Amino acid sequence: MNTKSVHTTLFIVLIAALLLSACGPTAAPTATPEKATTTPSQPTATPTAPRKLTLMSHDSFSASKDVIAEFEQANNAHVEFLKAGDAGKALNQAILSKNNPLGDVFFGVDNTFFSRAIQADIFEPYQPQGLENITDTFKLDPQFRLTPIDWGDVCLNYDKRYFEQKKLKPPATLEDLTRPEYKGLLVVENPATSSPGLAFLLATVAHFGPDKYLDFWKALRQNDVTVTEGWEDAYYGQFSGGSGSKGDKPIVVSYATSPPAEVFYSEGKLTEPPTASVLGDDTCFRQIEFAGILKGTKNRDLAEKFMDFLISKRFQEDIPLQMFVFPVNRQATLPEVFVKFAQIAPHPAQLSPDVIGANRDTWIEQWTTTVLH
Repeated sequence: MNTKSVHTTLFIVLIAALLLSACGPTAAPTATPEKATTTPSQPTATPTAPRKLTLMSHDSFSASKDVIAEFEQANNAHVEFLKAGDAGKALNQAILSKNNPLGDVFFGVDNTFFSRAIQADIFEPYQPQGLENITDTFKLDPQFRLTPIDWGDVCLNYDKRYFEQKKLKPPATLEDLTRPEYKGLLVVENPATSSPGLAFLLATVAHFGPDKYLDFWKALRQNDVTVTEGWEDAYYGQFSGGSGSKGDKPIVVSYATSPPAEVFYSEGKLTEPPTASVLGDDTCFRQIEFAGILKGTKNRDLAEKFMDFLISKRFQEDIPLQMFVFPVNRQATLPEVFVKFAQIAPHPAQLSPDVIGANRDTWIEQWTTTVLH
């Protein structure tokens, strides 16, 4: 083969190799990589803003911030508190605003206003998780438009030192209050403006009967009973036994949990309460407080979770030292000061919510005419 033929052959082989190389699988693209071979970065999700839940209540509602914060964190929620006066006034506002509810959940209907709340038809039925831990006697609504949250006894409290110094026995019955030795010693609250005042009025109706209770009040008036508009003025302004009390009346309508409250708020200064409760038959009235989901709430699912929370062990154990009443959850552990000093009336006065609802306003009017006029 001559030199020219060799060169020609080599040229043809080189061209063929270049063509094979251009068409072969090893050729890598130089353009932008295909989407299938890469994963694009995902945008960071924006956190959902907390949903607002409005709790409408009476002025005395209280709960620890850290306890409420637990609910908020667990449910991505913000709880807003709307305090609307005493128990009666707050309920009236809830009823008047039923077509445009002011809150999602209402706390603070007690058994003295229970029938009014039910008749007004402002609550949605709901059975919270944990109802099996609540004593049946507290469950007054079979439809659970209102669920029991706490309870306490409204009782006469007395100044232990006064009676020791006077060598006088404290009253043991309602009848004792009309005796000469107790003249001018008692201060009560107006039942038209005070929750404990109304509870004590109901205790007298239950004990003496609707036909005789006014005779008792007439006797109290003759025995110089003092009447105030509310508990704070009665306890701190007129009563002599409480820490910080400035009055001279050694008997006051208050709560069976007031004695442990005296010890607790003394911050170690007191090792036993300076006051005690009168726990004779029918001398106390048992209050039960309820909560319910307001009709028209736009946060029904969140409201249900809050109702579950209200009867949970965590919230129930916070109740005693916040509002000085007893939890309804049997599993809740009481604080030491309650275990040592809180008293429970063995036989409190009882009236059904229906009887109270049918007669409450009449009894208050009769009381007002008899005692204040």
